[in-house]
Amino acid sequence: MPTVMLVAGTRPNFMKIKPVLDALEKRAAHVVLVHAGQHYDHAMSEVFFADLGLRAPDRHLGTGSGTVVQQTARIMTAFEPVLADIAPDAVVVVGDVTATLACALVTAHSGITLAHVEAGLRSRDWDMPEEINRVVVDRVSDLLFAPSPDAVDNLHGEGYHPHQIRLVGNVMVDTLLANLSRARESNVLARNGLKAGEFGLVTLHRPSNVDDPVALGTLMTALGEVARLLPLVMTVHPRTAKRLDASGIPTGLQLLPPAGYLDFLSLQAEARMVLTDSGGVQEETTVLGVPCLTLRESTERPITIAQGTNTLVGRDPQRIIGAATRILHTPPPRRCPALWDGRAAERIADILLDHLAAPVRNRPTDLPASGLDGTGHPANRAVARQRR
Repeated sequence: MPTVMLVAGTRPNFMKIKPVLDALEKRAAHVVLVHAGQHYDHAMSEVFFADLGLRAPDRHLGTGSGTVVQQTARIMTAFEPVLADIAPDAVVVVGDVTATLACALVTAHSGITLAHVEAGLRSRDWDMPEEINRVVVDRVSDLLFAPSPDAVDNLHGEGYHPHQIRLVGNVMVDTLLANLSRARESNVLARNGLKAGEFGLVTLHRPSNVDDPVALGTLMTALGEVARLLPLVMTVHPRTAKRLDASGIPTGLQLLPPAGYLDFLSLQAEARMVLTDSGGVQEETTVLGVPCLTLRESTERPITIAQGTNTLVGRDPQRIIGAATRILHTPPPRRCPALWDGRAAERIADILLDHLAAPVRNRPTDLPASGLDGTGHPANRAVARQRR
């Protein structure tokens, strides 16, 4: 069987990689798990390994903190010798974080088959580092595993070959459904004096929201008004904790330390509503049937808007307060996209292993002139790859 390297570096990556790892190992593939080390503190890393039952990584790059450029360079430099040493048949990267970009670029230069889980998501907001990462990683990938029809449409519109694009569903949902019953057994509500359905959950971590004192202050004002209608609790991301004291914490907003996966899933499932700037939380609340207000002007998960479970409210206090008021009076209906059924990773494993078993693995060279340089796909590393 082939050797497949899976790369994860942050909390969302761990949740996405776990079902893929399980599905590949179930099919007897040799799986090498690499922890890129982008989230390196216990609350954002190791606790999720324990909660998810994710085995220890085979390699840990330990790259640590820094600017986006510094982290990218460190991860690339650390990942290159690991990739050369193991020489896998394929590398699978997930999501849109710095580690995803860095390891994808190294893999692309190596000529090894690269697969991107969560391909095709687009916010079209180029001020978000994640949007740059998504577009670049897709451009250098061989297999594009899309979570939803809108992602497939984006990839077709950008000129990718149909053979590269596979609609597989959402691996985050695989993990959620596999762990929901355990999460409901958590005592996180009792530990924090909360009652199911009687609080709203807040998460903030996007640089555009927490690094700008004016933006953060505006959001705190809006949250203070919402807290008059419904008590709020906020799990404090390390990025946000450093800045909240300066902006002021409104009455009615209770701060909680970073939560492990099971505790956070329990908080989401039992909340009356969720206010967030997280893409993953938009998806999880859709599956859980919990109304979500997204504190951004754009989203790479428009399917959650189409389902009616999520509303973009930006940072305008009046929009936020108005939307929260409407939800409290008339909650939206619960709907879930097709293929968000807990079996996305199984589809990914089958497609990837079939691809690697093919005697010739084609990479199309006849794509439309829609590449980053205007001359076509910039990542045509080879017309065909012979079986390794």
